[in-house]
Amino acid sequence: QKQVVESGGGLVQSGGSLRLSCAASGFTLDDYAIGWFRQAPGKEREGVSCISSADGSTYYTDSVKGRFTISRDNAKNTVYLQIDNLKREDTAAYYCAAKTPYYCINDWRAYDYWGQGTSVTVSS
Repeated sequence: QKQVVESGGGLVQSGGSLRLSCAASGFTLDDYAIGWFRQAPGKEREGVSCISSADGSTYYTDSVKGRFTISRDNAKNTVYLQIDNLKREDTAAYYCAAKTPYYCINDWRAYDYWGQGTSVTVSS
């Protein structure tokens, strides 16, 4: 069974940091693009970051540029999302998802395997 599992969410004060993890099993990340999406209550699902397996290219939505960093550890078959300088508007359920082929697309419908999500709540 191909699956991804997120972890690392929590309750953090504004300006704080979190590192989210996306651990893959049943497949190797170097064959897939891995995207991070988030969904806040009452809002549409939003792509926040993606990393391509072909060349490691990374992408970020404008609202998180300079604060979020996506990375890949092939040995651990895990993708990380380092989140710094958290803002109240970052509060959401965060999901990682995998797609083939290996390049990033900013459309959640292109992703095949989804984790259960990890909750990020930012307080003031």
